[in-house]
Amino acid sequence: MTQAADISLFSFAEDAARAAAAFLEEMKNTRRASPHTLEAYGRDLRQFGAFVKEYMGAPASLAALAALRPVDFRAWMAERRKRGDGSRTIARKLSAVRAFYLWLERNRGIANPALSVVRGPRLPRALPHPLDEKAAKEALTMAGHKDDGRPAWVAARDVAVLALLYGCGLRISEALGLTLDDVLPLVKGRADVLAITGKGGKTRMVPLLASVIAALREYLALCPFELKGADALFRGLRGGPLSPRIIQLLTARLRGALGLPQSATPHALRHSFASHLLAAGADLRAIQELLGHASLSTTQIYTQVDTATIMAQYRKAHPRAC
Repeated sequence: MTQAADISLFSFAEDAARAAAAFLEEMKNTRRASPHTLEAYGRDLRQFGAFVKEYMGAPASLAALAALRPVDFRAWMAERRKRGDGSRTIARKLSAVRAFYLWLERNRGIANPALSVVRGPRLPRALPHPLDEKAAKEALTMAGHKDDGRPAWVAARDVAVLALLYGCGLRISEALGLTLDDVLPLVKGRADVLAITGKGGKTRMVPLLASVIAALREYLALCPFELKGADALFRGLRGGPLSPRIIQLLTARLRGALGLPQSATPHALRHSFASHLLAAGADLRAIQELLGHASLSTTQIYTQVDTATIMAQYRKAHPRAC
């Protein structure tokens, strides 16, 4: 048995400890959970088991876990709060416990309806951190520099990827998921709109700026690999599909070179796309469609960013600001 599935690590009674170990084994072998996820879930279940043992005065069996009341789960969350866990951490731990209970219901026939009425802590919605227009333009310009040892086709590739993120508001997974067939009508001048399949399999139509189409054309002209219709458009140095990690490392280099904050990630360029459109007067519904958000409330967070930016500039510039 792996360490993740060692029943001695849990404070449950033996039947519940074996169930927790089997749950983690399934996550590892069937769901292919990452080592980081396995470690986090194992730690969360151990902490939950230790609390229940102390709370009840004895290790909890499967029957005892099934009998826990909403007040018991809330007491556990309150205890984690006292130990210094923040709202996001508590919410994650509650998610791990819910996943374990769902597994118990499917695999052991043990359900606890009390958990369905327990609500996690309210999480503040984090504001996105877009780049300003100058920084976004400088990032794309520097990505295209050919004097840093990169082959010319790699520089063209990097510019094309970043242009899709900033010029079209694509997620990095959407940009790297494009195939040659997806963009051929664009580079051949037969279309100026790209069909993107995003989260939940929802397809949206995204218009492309002339500068983005030009970046794609340059990349395809320089790419040394023979691409076929269904092949991934963007390639790594050895010819395989480009890894998101390469673009993350690229933006990390650009952060250092341009003095940008740690929030300047590939996804920040998507945020910049939305924020700059809104600042220029674009309709919020149109931005929602371009981003592929299912709910307008998700897009509305950019109005808060715009307001925050205005207030920051106001406080910085007004002679009576404190």
